[in-house]
Amino acid sequence: MPHLPSQTGAHRKPPWLRRPLAHTGAVRVDGLLDELELHTVCESARCPNRGECFGDSTATFLILGDACTRDCRFCAIEARSPEPPDPGEPGRVADAAVRLGLAHVVVTMVTRDDLPDGGASHVVAVIEAVRATHRDASVEVLTSDFGGDLGAVATVVRARPDVFNHNVETVPRLYADVRSGADYERSIAVLEHAGRIEPDVPVKSGLMLGLGEEYDEIIDVMADLRAAGVTMLTLGQYLRPSAAHLPVAAFVEPERFEALAEEAYHLGFTAVASAPYVRSSYHAADLAARV
Repeated sequence: MPHLPSQTGAHRKPPWLRRPLAHTGAVRVDGLLDELELHTVCESARCPNRGECFGDSTATFLILGDACTRDCRFCAIEARSPEPPDPGEPGRVADAAVRLGLAHVVVTMVTRDDLPDGGASHVVAVIEAVRATHRDASVEVLTSDFGGDLGAVATVVRARPDVFNHNVETVPRLYADVRSGADYERSIAVLEHAGRIEPDVPVKSGLMLGLGEEYDEIIDVMADLRAAGVTMLTLGQYLRPSAAHLPVAAFVEPERFEALAEEAYHLGFTAVASAPYVRSSYHAADLAARV
């Protein structure tokens, strides 16, 4: 299988990954999040787009706490015993969405293997709170795999989010190193079940590149996602959050991301974002508008 053309063996980011960060408006967002005691994946996962997004007065809410019950080697979210779900959190997320003027509200979650439903009912409470308070906004949810509990998946999808997202993150061969608590086939089953429960709710997934995957493996995963009914796809460059996380195996060139986008559209995806700085929630409103 051919390797992805890339810059390998480099400790410094290549030129296409160097850019200034926007900070206008970031103080306002930080202050609001502190006031409402809310977490964002932007901060908890050390997203490289945080400055730009906060500068544009947008954020991706991280619910069910800031601690995860799994310890994936690519993710900066802390793995420890989480607190019980906060019943006031859905209302505060809705309040923040209104005060930020978000037309498309993106909500993600930590994995909560400690909860009987994996946190599904809490996700639904957030969807309902946003819709009750901010009726003109669309809502996108990025969920865990709920431990393979398809009943929990159905609980969320029947709340009819405007987009249901669950990321496969990488190719099957790398799961043991990258997502040791997850299972590729389980994630595919989650996505397939979501599309079967509510066929008119768009289903979305994404991968990080630069972890050591081969080109043919990416194509195979994209084909699996399409076969599972996924229509929205994100592809972005993995960036190491800290020295304690997996190293970057390769920096994938922008041209290769463009070629993969073409392959994805050829496979039948209707909305694709593929570029080094793409993340699941980065410009999510723009991607959702293409469906």
